[in-house]
Order: sequence, then C-alpha cells, then structure tokens
Amino acid sequence: MATTLVSLNTWKRAFFLFPKNKTQIFTITTHRHCNSPLSTTNMNDSVVVSLQEWQGWGTTSPVPAMVTQIAEDLKLLEKDFDSQMKFGRAGGKLQGSFGHHEDKKHRATYKALPDSEAKLKFYSARQIACRVIGSKGYLCQKCWLAMEDCMCSHITSCSLFPGIKFWLYMHPKDFLRQNNTGKLLWQVFGVDAATLCLFGIPEHEQIMWDSFKLAGRSNVWCLYPNKNAILESVENAFSQESVANNDVTSEKVKVDTTQHFILIDGTWSNSAAMFRRLQDQAKSIWGDEDLSCISLNPGTSAMHKLRPQPSWDRTCTAAAAAGLLSELQLLPRFSSVGLDKQSEAVEHALTVLLEALTKRRLRMGRSITRKVRPNNIC
Repeated sequence: MATTLVSLNTWKRAFFLFPKNKTQIFTITTHRHCNSPLSTTNMNDSVVVSLQEWQGWGTTSPVPAMVTQIAEDLKLLEKDFDSQMKFGRAGGKLQGSFGHHEDKKHRATYKALPDSEAKLKFYSARQIACRVIGSKGYLCQKCWLAMEDCMCSHITSCSLFPGIKFWLYMHPKDFLRQNNTGKLLWQVFGVDAATLCLFGIPEHEQIMWDSFKLAGRSNVWCLYPNKNAILESVENAFSQESVANNDVTSEKVKVDTTQHFILIDGTWSNSAAMFRRLQDQAKSIWGDEDLSCISLNPGTSAMHKLRPQPSWDRTCTAAAAAGLLSELQLLPRFSSVGLDKQSEAVEHALTVLLEALTKRRLRMGRSITRKVRPNNIC
C-alpha cells in the first residue's frame, strides 16, 4: 500500500494561519492506581504524543506522522485562541469555543483536500489524535476503561499458538472506545500475536500488508460475512490441509504456514467501507481474485446484552476470534495445540469486560440492558 501522505506543510498552512497569542497551558493528570505508562503531561511540552504513550495504547508502530502533526497543531491552536481543549467525554467531540474554532478549520481543511484517499487519511488521523489527547489521564491505556473501572488485574493472559496471527483492522471511531472488544485480544495474547491496524493510517496499513505479502495470499483470511463473495466455512478452508502427523511442532507451523486472520473491528455500517479497502488492496497485490473470507458457525456473545448486533448471526470482534479458535480446534491440523484453552481465555476476558461495564452503568444510574429494535431480529 502506498505510504505517500498529503503534504503536511500544505495542510498546516490551510489549517493554522493565526497570530500568536499568550500561551495557554493545558495540564492533564493521571491516576496512580492504574498500571499505565502515562505521566503527568503539560501541553507546553515539545512532544504532544510520545512514542511510549502511543505504544501504551496497544500498538507497536511508531507514532503516525499525520497524528503527530494534528496533535501538535491542536496544541498551537490552543495557544492561538487562548482557550483550553475540552472534550465532552473520552473520545468525544471537542467542546466550547476551542471546539467551535477547530471544527470550522478542520472542515475547511477536509473540503480542500484533493481526493478521497487524502480525506480518509486526514479524517482518521484527526479522530485518533483527538481521542489520544482527550483520553490522557482518564482512560487506562491497557483496557481503555475509565481509571476507576480498570479491569486489567482480572484479565488472564496466555500465549496464542504461533501458527495463528490476528490483525485487528479497527475503525478510528472504535479506537479507545470503552466497550470495544478487539482490544481484549492483545490484552490476552499480546501485541505481537494480535496486532492493531488502524483504518486509514498509512503506517499501520503498510505494516499489515507487508506481512501479508510475505505470508502469501493463501495464508491470509478475512472474517467477514460478505454476501457478494464466496464464503468458506472453517472446516472447508482448512480440512484439506490436515497432515498425517497431527503433532506438528509449533516452530514448523510458525515458519511454514502461519495463518493471518483479519478481524474488521468497527460498526457494521463502517465495516463495508473497510472491507472494500481490503479487497481493493488485495487485488492491487495479487490480481483479480478477492480476499478469502471465512464464515463462522452462528453464535452469540455475552456482550449482546450491552451492545446488540444487527442480527443474531453476527457477533462482536473478540467473540468472533474465540469462535474461530474453537472451530479450528476441531480440525486435525490444530487439535493438539490448545486452541480450546486460548478460546476460553478470550471468552473469560469478554465476561470480565461485561462485568466492568455493567458495574459502571449501575454506578451511573444507567440501564444495564439495551432494547433490541424489531429490525435487529432475523
């Protein structure tokens, strides 16, 4: 995937052409009781989003260039208007007079960008920069819950079988979302086994596609119920690849046949555009053939109670990963590598997240269930 960015200098000129005013300091405090690498940050610091902070949110990548630029320019705009950044909630919109000015400027910048690709990169980077800045000192970096609701001590980690790698292809609006379940995969398995790739962030997408090129098309799969493509069940996709000796060593499988599974992590309305982007890139690399899609047996997740899906045959990201591991466990090729235990670890993490979110809702006087709309029933 091409990594060329829209000229940041051009973007900056379009976004900030204001006289310098007195510096306004924006101080963010952190809670010490949560295991987070963030320290107290002053917006006068030269680095708005440090590498340590960025990677603390669950990624191994460098800080994306456009995220850095937008974060720095938000800091400059705060000085220019002598007004502090205020967020309605973690990941929410910028509020107050600062938010009003920033909204006008970013809309003008977006409109002036030359094409849809530049617009997507700008949109994604701005969403992520605002969420990172707005979540400092409020969200735990590991579990993305408010500090007082941190569930990290209740998560049980384990090693994922090295013949499998998950890619969390996440929409920016799901990044740092408290009820997001994709984050559970790297909490349980680690960031190398379950890697975050943010939609529209070229550095992330480049890392993912470089890995896919090395793996080869036959070892890359997408878990997505695409009605316009041929779907394979887990059994059909992998039963022909069973080996005579089921006790294949982990090292051999890791070197020879690591399977890469893409989990699209976003709302169902956003996932269609994300899937199209994956298919377009796959065709640019491997030709006219579509990216291989896998369907899972129908199942429901405990998270349906708080975050209903459009239909009962669809489920949350972590539950899809757990279901995949369970179905792979039944096949000869994977029957001896403990995928059932790894699936149980993900299911346990889902239960922990549900309990943490339920306690928070009860404490805030909110309902712990959501009504299912009639059109959500198949």
